[in-house]
Amino acid sequence: MQVSSRPDVSNKKQVSTVVFQRTLKRSVSCVGIGLHSGQAAKLTIKPAKVDKGINFKRGDVHPNIAEIKAHWDNVVDTRMCSVIGNNSGITVSTVEHIMAALAGCGIDNAEIEVDGSEVPIMDGSSEPFVSLIKRAGVVEQNQPRRVIRICKEVKVSVGEASASLEPGNFFDLKFQIDFESEAVGRQEFSLGLMNGSFCKELASARTFGFLHEVEKMRAAGLAKGGSLDNAVVVSGDRVLNEEGLRFDNEFVRHKILDAVGDLYLAGAPIIGRFNGSRSGHAVNNALLRALFADNEAWVFDEMRGKEALTAVDGGFKAEIETAIVNS
Repeated sequence: MQVSSRPDVSNKKQVSTVVFQRTLKRSVSCVGIGLHSGQAAKLTIKPAKVDKGINFKRGDVHPNIAEIKAHWDNVVDTRMCSVIGNNSGITVSTVEHIMAALAGCGIDNAEIEVDGSEVPIMDGSSEPFVSLIKRAGVVEQNQPRRVIRICKEVKVSVGEASASLEPGNFFDLKFQIDFESEAVGRQEFSLGLMNGSFCKELASARTFGFLHEVEKMRAAGLAKGGSLDNAVVVSGDRVLNEEGLRFDNEFVRHKILDAVGDLYLAGAPIIGRFNGSRSGHAVNNALLRALFADNEAWVFDEMRGKEALTAVDGGFKAEIETAIVNS
């Protein structure tokens, strides 16, 4: 990976680059249907103060019980999506796509108000949320961005599914899937989450499902709002969506998108390598629980050196021309 740098010709010294926390310039809203609930909901992303992190707020319940911090230990269900809840029993489901968009756009602090129990699915990807963030604009705040640096490998396995985190210089992700359907098959994809790569390579990848599973899911109270407008649907060896796929390997790209959103529930960007094999929301959350159960496996830190120059920029052109020290 190439990183541009410019020496400070005035004193012949190189200076370090600091990445500051970011939030939105203004509030921005959308309306859509919940994938699993089938209920319409309005969602508003609002600016938040430094060090507040990402917090959800239910607009349809009493304010005293409405807030839920987007955090791994608030995950209360992982069936087909990630659901977070608070001590009052208030929940918000399907948070992974908007969490992925916030991670990919480098948003550290935001309040997400939704007037229902589920984040709207929109088109099944993170792209509509990225568009909202771009429309709102992004502003730097006056505190450095904190990251979670992986210090040693942590791995979890559940049946044939597994996921791991290990030390690395950036946030790199690798994922493998293997389905019997020839429409999906075996796919593998790797990506470093930096320099706007999320918006270019992942944001538009849609969630997917199999037609033969729909009845079972709906009997379990799930996928009530699912349609060809918000998911890629596979029947046998065919993709039913008239427009086809957005990428040849859209399925594995979406699995990485989900992992980005699930892992942003760590509470800060991760610096390390993620490797997932057939994993989903349950395994991703189990990985975070295993990580934070081992105090030797991680440490809070600030971005530095090349990490700063290649920091996630969500498709917004970086104007950084500061050189790096010891990179």
